[in-house]
Amino acid sequence: MTAVDLSTSLAGVTLPNPVMTAAGCAAAGRELEPFLDVAALGGVVTRSVTLDPRAGWPPPRMVETASGVLSGTGLQGPGIGGFLATELPWLVQRQARAVVSIAGESLAEFAELARRVGNSPGVTAVEVNLGWPEDAATGRDPYQASKVVNVVRRDVPRGIPVLAKLAPVVHSVVDVTRAVVKAGADGVVLAHTVPGMAIDRRTLRPALGGVTGGLSGPAVHALAVRCVWEVHQALPDVCVVGVGGVRTGYDALELLLAGASAVQVGTMIFHDPSSPARIVAELEAELSQRNLTRVADVVGRAHRPEGELS
Repeated sequence: MTAVDLSTSLAGVTLPNPVMTAAGCAAAGRELEPFLDVAALGGVVTRSVTLDPRAGWPPPRMVETASGVLSGTGLQGPGIGGFLATELPWLVQRQARAVVSIAGESLAEFAELARRVGNSPGVTAVEVNLGWPEDAATGRDPYQASKVVNVVRRDVPRGIPVLAKLAPVVHSVVDVTRAVVKAGADGVVLAHTVPGMAIDRRTLRPALGGVTGGLSGPAVHALAVRCVWEVHQALPDVCVVGVGGVRTGYDALELLLAGASAVQVGTMIFHDPSSPARIVAELEAELSQRNLTRVADVVGRAHRPEGELS
Protein backbone atom coordinates (compact mmCIF):
# COMPACT_ATOMS: atom_id res chain seq x y z
CA MET A 1 0.00 0.00 0.00
CA THR A 2 1.29 3.45 -0.92
CA ALA A 3 1.70 5.89 1.98
CA VAL A 4 -0.73 8.80 1.69
CA ASP A 5 -0.52 12.33 3.05
CA LEU A 6 -4.16 13.13 3.84
CA SER A 7 -3.53 16.72 4.95
CA THR A 8 -5.34 19.47 3.07
CA SER A 9 -5.58 23.24 3.08
CA LEU A 10 -8.85 24.89 4.02
CA ALA A 11 -8.46 28.49 2.87
CA GLY A 12 -4.97 28.64 4.37
CA VAL A 13 -5.65 26.48 7.43
CA THR A 14 -4.04 23.04 7.36
CA LEU A 15 -6.29 20.12 8.31
CA PRO A 16 -4.93 16.60 9.02
CA ASN A 17 -7.46 15.14 6.58
CA PRO A 18 -10.28 16.49 4.40
CA VAL A 19 -13.23 14.85 6.19
CA MET A 20 -15.49 16.96 8.41
CA THR A 21 -18.96 16.58 9.83
CA ALA A 22 -21.77 18.63 8.29
CA ALA A 23 -23.71 21.28 10.18
CA GLY A 24 -26.77 20.02 12.03
CA CYS A 25 -25.88 16.33 11.97
CA ALA A 26 -24.00 15.97 15.27
CA ALA A 27 -24.96 19.10 17.26
CA ALA A 28 -21.55 20.35 18.47
CA GLY A 29 -19.86 16.94 18.27
CA ARG A 30 -20.54 15.65 21.77
CA GLU A 31 -22.90 12.96 20.48
CA LEU A 32 -20.08 11.44 18.43
CA GLU A 33 -17.68 10.93 21.33
CA PRO A 34 -18.70 7.30 22.01
CA PHE A 35 -18.06 6.42 18.35
CA LEU A 36 -14.94 8.29 17.26
CA ASP A 37 -12.23 10.75 18.25
CA VAL A 38 -13.47 14.16 17.14
CA ALA A 39 -9.90 15.47 17.13
CA ALA A 40 -8.97 12.90 14.48
CA LEU A 41 -11.37 14.42 11.95
CA GLY A 42 -10.43 17.28 9.66
CA GLY A 43 -13.01 19.38 11.49
CA VAL A 44 -16.30 19.35 13.35
CA VAL A 45 -18.91 21.69 11.90
CA THR A 46 -21.36 22.69 14.61
CA ARG A 47 -25.09 22.99 14.24
CA SER A 48 -26.02 26.45 13.03
CA VAL A 49 -25.83 28.82 16.00
CA THR A 50 -28.42 31.59 16.26
CA LEU A 51 -28.30 34.77 18.30
CA ASP A 52 -31.11 33.80 20.68
CA PRO A 53 -32.13 30.36 21.98
CA ARG A 54 -34.60 28.60 19.70
CA ALA A 55 -37.09 25.85 20.51
CA GLY A 56 -37.18 24.83 16.87
CA TRP A 57 -40.08 23.65 14.73
CA PRO A 58 -42.70 21.20 16.03
CA PRO A 59 -42.04 17.46 15.65
CA PRO A 60 -41.70 15.35 13.66
CA ARG A 61 -38.50 16.94 12.36
CA MET A 62 -37.11 14.17 10.20
CA VAL A 63 -38.57 11.67 7.75
CA GLU A 64 -36.83 9.09 5.58
CA THR A 65 -37.73 9.03 1.90
CA ALA A 66 -36.85 6.51 -0.80
CA SER A 67 -33.74 8.46 -1.79
CA GLY A 68 -32.69 10.51 1.22
CA VAL A 69 -33.77 12.23 4.39
CA LEU A 70 -36.05 15.25 4.77
CA SER A 71 -35.32 17.28 7.87
CA GLY A 72 -36.64 20.50 9.34
CA THR A 73 -35.45 21.36 12.83
CA GLY A 74 -36.04 25.08 12.86
CA LEU A 75 -32.48 25.40 14.21
CA GLN A 76 -33.16 24.34 17.77
CA GLY A 77 -30.30 25.44 19.97
CA PRO A 78 -29.10 27.31 23.05
CA GLY A 79 -28.29 30.55 21.24
CA ILE A 80 -24.85 32.09 21.02
CA GLY A 81 -24.56 32.55 24.79
CA GLY A 82 -25.20 28.89 25.57
CA PHE A 83 -23.01 27.75 22.70
CA LEU A 84 -20.01 29.77 23.83
CA ALA A 85 -20.51 28.73 27.45
CA THR A 86 -20.76 24.97 26.95
CA GLU A 87 -20.50 23.61 23.41
CA LEU A 88 -17.45 25.40 22.02
CA PRO A 89 -15.37 24.79 25.20
CA TRP A 90 -16.13 21.06 24.90
CA LEU A 91 -14.68 20.99 21.38
CA VAL A 92 -11.65 23.01 22.43
CA GLN A 93 -10.95 20.70 25.38
CA ARG A 94 -10.89 17.74 23.01
CA GLN A 95 -8.59 19.55 20.57
CA ALA A 96 -11.12 19.32 17.75
CA ARG A 97 -10.98 21.83 14.92
CA ALA A 98 -14.25 23.72 15.39
CA VAL A 99 -15.95 25.14 12.32
CA VAL A 100 -18.81 27.20 13.72
CA SER A 101 -21.93 27.50 11.56
CA ILE A 102 -23.92 30.69 12.12
CA ALA A 103 -27.46 31.60 11.01
CA GLY A 104 -29.14 34.98 11.36
CA GLU A 105 -32.37 36.57 10.22
CA SER A 106 -30.89 40.02 9.60
CA LEU A 107 -27.55 41.62 8.79
CA ALA A 108 -27.35 42.86 12.37
CA GLU A 109 -27.75 39.32 13.72
CA PHE A 110 -25.08 37.95 11.39
CA ALA A 111 -22.72 40.76 12.41
CA GLU A 112 -23.22 40.09 16.12
CA LEU A 113 -22.74 36.35 15.67
CA ALA A 114 -19.60 36.93 13.63
CA ARG A 115 -18.14 39.24 16.26
CA ARG A 116 -18.81 36.91 19.18
CA VAL A 117 -17.77 33.71 17.44
CA GLY A 118 -14.75 35.21 15.73
CA ASN A 119 -13.34 36.51 18.98
CA SER A 120 -13.76 33.23 20.86
CA PRO A 121 -10.70 30.99 21.39
CA GLY A 122 -10.57 27.71 19.51
CA VAL A 123 -12.51 28.62 16.36
CA THR A 124 -10.90 27.22 13.21
CA ALA A 125 -13.37 28.70 10.71
CA VAL A 126 -16.83 30.25 10.45
CA GLU A 127 -19.43 28.74 8.13
CA VAL A 128 -22.19 31.15 7.11
CA ASN A 129 -25.52 29.36 6.68
CA LEU A 130 -27.06 31.09 3.67
CA GLY A 131 -29.74 28.50 3.04
CA TRP A 132 -31.95 28.83 6.11
CA PRO A 133 -34.86 28.82 6.21
CA GLU A 134 -35.18 26.52 3.22
CA ASP A 135 -37.37 28.96 1.30
CA ALA A 136 -35.12 31.97 1.93
CA ALA A 137 -33.55 33.62 -1.11
CA THR A 138 -30.32 34.67 0.61
CA GLY A 139 -28.20 31.71 -0.43
CA ARG A 140 -29.48 31.77 -4.00
CA ASP A 141 -29.15 35.47 -4.78
CA PRO A 142 -25.69 36.94 -5.41
CA TYR A 143 -26.54 40.38 -4.03
CA GLN A 144 -28.24 39.18 -0.85
CA ALA A 145 -25.56 36.58 -0.17
CA SER A 146 -22.76 39.09 -0.65
CA LYS A 147 -24.34 41.52 1.83
CA VAL A 148 -24.35 38.85 4.55
CA VAL A 149 -20.81 37.72 3.85
CA ASN A 150 -19.57 41.29 3.87
CA VAL A 151 -20.74 41.94 7.43
CA VAL A 152 -19.47 38.56 8.64
CA ARG A 153 -16.04 39.01 7.10
CA ARG A 154 -15.84 42.51 8.57
CA ASP A 155 -16.33 41.21 12.11
CA VAL A 156 -14.40 37.92 11.97
CA PRO A 157 -10.66 38.41 12.60
CA ARG A 158 -8.32 37.82 9.69
CA GLY A 159 -6.73 34.40 9.89
CA ILE A 160 -10.08 32.72 10.57
CA PRO A 161 -11.58 31.62 7.23
CA VAL A 162 -15.15 32.58 6.41
CA LEU A 163 -16.95 29.92 4.37
CA ALA A 164 -20.31 30.62 2.71
CA LYS A 165 -22.67 27.63 2.52
CA LEU A 166 -24.73 28.08 -0.62
CA ALA A 167 -27.98 26.67 -2.00
CA PRO A 168 -27.65 24.61 -5.20
CA VAL A 169 -30.73 25.83 -7.06
CA VAL A 170 -32.25 28.76 -9.01
CA HIS A 171 -29.31 31.13 -9.68
CA SER A 172 -26.02 29.86 -11.05
CA VAL A 173 -23.94 28.68 -8.13
CA VAL A 174 -20.92 30.16 -9.91
CA ASP A 175 -22.51 33.62 -9.90
CA VAL A 176 -23.27 33.40 -6.18
CA THR A 177 -19.78 32.09 -5.44
CA ARG A 178 -18.19 34.92 -7.38
CA ALA A 179 -20.28 37.45 -5.43
CA VAL A 180 -19.51 36.08 -1.95
CA VAL A 181 -15.80 35.76 -2.69
CA LYS A 182 -15.75 39.38 -3.84
CA ALA A 183 -17.51 40.26 -0.57
CA GLY A 184 -14.78 38.58 1.46
CA ALA A 185 -15.56 34.85 1.69
CA ASP A 186 -12.46 32.68 1.82
CA GLY A 187 -14.33 29.73 0.35
CA VAL A 188 -17.72 28.15 -0.25
CA VAL A 189 -19.51 25.03 0.97
CA LEU A 190 -21.46 23.29 -1.81
CA ALA A 191 -24.17 22.59 -1.43
CA HIS A 192 -27.03 23.13 0.97
CA THR A 193 -29.98 20.77 1.20
CA VAL A 194 -32.64 20.91 -1.48
CA PRO A 195 -36.15 22.04 -0.43
CA GLY A 196 -38.57 19.15 -0.29
CA MET A 197 -41.75 17.78 1.22
CA ALA A 198 -43.33 14.42 2.00
CA ILE A 199 -46.86 13.25 2.81
CA ASP A 200 -47.32 10.76 5.64
CA ARG A 201 -48.86 7.49 4.38
CA ARG A 202 -50.89 7.02 7.56
CA THR A 203 -52.29 10.48 8.20
CA LEU A 204 -52.24 11.73 4.59
CA ARG A 205 -50.89 14.98 6.00
CA PRO A 206 -47.46 16.63 5.71
CA ALA A 207 -44.90 14.30 7.28
CA LEU A 208 -42.81 17.12 8.80
CA GLY A 209 -44.07 19.36 11.58
CA GLY A 210 -42.68 22.36 9.74
CA VAL A 211 -44.39 21.09 6.54
CA THR A 212 -41.31 21.52 4.31
CA GLY A 213 -37.68 20.63 4.94
CA GLY A 214 -34.32 20.08 3.35
CA LEU A 215 -33.56 16.92 1.39
CA SER A 216 -30.14 15.39 2.01
CA GLY A 217 -28.43 12.06 1.49
CA PRO A 218 -27.82 9.93 -1.64
CA ALA A 219 -30.37 11.84 -3.71
CA VAL A 220 -28.28 15.01 -3.70
CA HIS A 221 -24.76 13.59 -4.14
CA ALA A 222 -24.66 13.99 -7.91
CA LEU A 223 -26.00 17.53 -7.53
CA ALA A 224 -23.22 18.36 -5.06
CA VAL A 225 -20.58 16.96 -7.43
CA ARG A 226 -21.96 19.12 -10.23
CA CYS A 227 -21.90 22.26 -8.08
CA VAL A 228 -18.31 21.64 -7.01
CA TRP A 229 -17.29 20.89 -10.60
CA GLU A 230 -18.85 24.08 -11.98
CA VAL A 231 -17.30 26.35 -9.37
CA HIS A 232 -13.83 24.81 -9.66
CA GLN A 233 -13.98 25.00 -13.43
CA ALA A 234 -14.94 28.68 -13.42
CA LEU A 235 -13.01 29.76 -10.30
CA PRO A 236 -10.15 27.29 -9.78
CA ASP A 237 -8.45 29.37 -7.09
CA VAL A 238 -11.50 29.41 -4.79
CA CYS A 239 -11.52 27.01 -1.85
CA VAL A 240 -14.49 24.64 -2.08
CA VAL A 241 -15.88 22.24 0.51
CA GLY A 242 -18.12 19.54 -0.95
CA VAL A 243 -21.14 18.21 0.94
CA GLY A 244 -24.04 16.04 -0.10
CA GLY A 245 -24.63 12.30 0.11
CA VAL A 246 -21.11 11.28 1.17
CA ARG A 247 -21.40 7.66 2.35
CA THR A 248 -18.06 6.12 1.36
CA GLY A 249 -14.43 7.00 0.76
CA TYR A 250 -15.09 6.99 -2.96
CA ASP A 251 -17.93 9.50 -2.56
CA ALA A 252 -15.43 11.76 -0.81
CA LEU A 253 -12.83 11.16 -3.54
CA GLU A 254 -15.39 12.05 -6.19
CA LEU A 255 -15.93 15.49 -4.65
CA LEU A 256 -12.17 16.03 -4.33
CA LEU A 257 -11.65 15.12 -7.98
CA ALA A 258 -14.38 17.59 -8.96
CA GLY A 259 -12.52 20.37 -7.15
CA ALA A 260 -13.23 20.25 -3.41
CA SER A 261 -10.39 20.65 -0.92
CA ALA A 262 -12.45 19.06 1.86
CA VAL A 263 -15.74 17.23 2.27
CA GLN A 264 -18.46 17.03 4.89
CA VAL A 265 -20.36 13.96 6.06
CA GLY A 266 -23.94 14.59 7.13
CA THR A 267 -26.92 12.28 6.75
CA MET A 268 -24.75 9.16 6.94
CA ILE A 269 -24.01 10.02 10.58
CA PHE A 270 -27.62 9.25 11.49
CA HIS A 271 -27.21 5.71 10.15
CA ASP A 272 -23.62 5.19 11.27
CA PRO A 273 -22.23 7.64 13.85
CA SER A 274 -18.71 6.32 13.24
CA SER A 275 -18.94 6.97 9.50
CA PRO A 276 -16.70 10.07 9.35
CA ALA A 277 -13.76 8.07 10.76
CA ARG A 278 -14.55 5.15 8.47
CA ILE A 279 -14.65 7.45 5.45
CA VAL A 280 -11.23 8.87 6.35
CA ALA A 281 -9.82 5.32 6.28
CA GLU A 282 -11.65 4.44 3.07
CA LEU A 283 -10.44 7.61 1.36
CA GLU A 284 -6.86 6.79 2.31
CA ALA A 285 -7.31 3.31 0.83
CA GLU A 286 -8.84 4.70 -2.37
CA LEU A 287 -5.84 6.97 -2.87
CA SER A 288 -3.27 4.34 -1.93
CA GLN A 289 -4.72 1.79 -4.35
CA ARG A 290 -4.23 4.31 -7.14
CA ASN A 291 -0.67 5.22 -6.06
CA LEU A 292 -1.79 8.74 -5.22
CA THR A 293 0.27 10.06 -2.34
CA ARG A 294 -1.27 13.45 -1.52
CA VAL A 295 -4.77 14.88 -1.28
CA ALA A 296 -3.42 18.11 -2.74
CA ASP A 297 -2.61 16.28 -6.00
CA VAL A 298 -6.17 15.00 -6.28
CA VAL A 299 -8.12 18.24 -5.86
CA GLY A 300 -9.65 19.11 -9.24
CA ARG A 301 -7.76 16.34 -11.03
CA ALA A 302 -10.82 15.25 -12.99
CA HIS A 303 -10.67 18.57 -14.86
CA ARG A 304 -7.26 17.73 -16.32
CA PRO A 305 -6.68 15.47 -19.34
CA GLU A 306 -4.64 13.14 -17.16
CA GLY A 307 -7.42 13.05 -14.60
CA GLU A 308 -8.68 9.56 -15.40
CA LEU A 309 -8.14 7.17 -12.51
CA SER A 310 -8.43 3.42 -12.57
